[in-house]
Amino acid sequence: MEKTIVIDGILLRYDVDGNGSQPVIVLHGWGCTAATVKSLATACIHDSTTVYNLDLPGFGGSAEPEDIWGIDDYTALLEKFINITGIVNPFIIGHSFGGRMGIVYASRNKVGKLVLVDAAGIKPRRSLRYYCKVYSFKLAKKLAPLFLGRKSGSDFIERMRGRSGSSDYRQASPKMRAIMSRVVNEDLRHLMPAIKAPTLLIWGENDTATPLSDAKTMERLIPDAGLVVYPGASHYSFLEHPVQTAAVLKSFFNLK
Repeated sequence: MEKTIVIDGILLRYDVDGNGSQPVIVLHGWGCTAATVKSLATACIHDSTTVYNLDLPGFGGSAEPEDIWGIDDYTALLEKFINITGIVNPFIIGHSFGGRMGIVYASRNKVGKLVLVDAAGIKPRRSLRYYCKVYSFKLAKKLAPLFLGRKSGSDFIERMRGRSGSSDYRQASPKMRAIMSRVVNEDLRHLMPAIKAPTLLIWGENDTATPLSDAKTMERLIPDAGLVVYPGASHYSFLEHPVQTAAVLKSFFNLK
């Protein structure tokens, strides 16, 4: 069933399936929607569960944030959603960016179980080339309007951004680009030891967006964590191995 709710002026669209006593919340990755992680939600539908699959703010049918949010802002909205809907002790599944939210939420709230699928949360190591590109772009933003004029300078910066940014970055609105730039640089390692819930990590061996080394760091830092690795799989390992993922989730959540 499709539903909407307004929280602090933000329209949030989500799907609900089931009426069991155990709530399960599914959080998609950046540039995705609830439809992307529908297979994860479907795998958790059971007589004992109620599954909530959210379009996060700025994606799908949910409105963009009014300000430049960080991960704490996204998680605060999730906390309000959980409180308003009366959810208690949820199981949480987070893919990529949704995993960031899961990490922050579970570090400061009671969670029954946590599943992180190719999750973000470890600040990536940056090469010298990356920093040269970043500072060149920042310098160009300052100088282009002076030498080319405001409009031509702005057009030049947009072309430069289009050539150098990721596909997620290029396809985002200006506000969501600013949010993406903020959240991607937030390192959550310091929060991981505070996660008390049993935690399952599902990862693609060849994930280049959130490499397997991130999963091993999370496994080490989260007190009660276990890791499942799919050989040859990428950042969307759950889509490449849907049957295996469904079986792993059912086993972890004890959905017999």
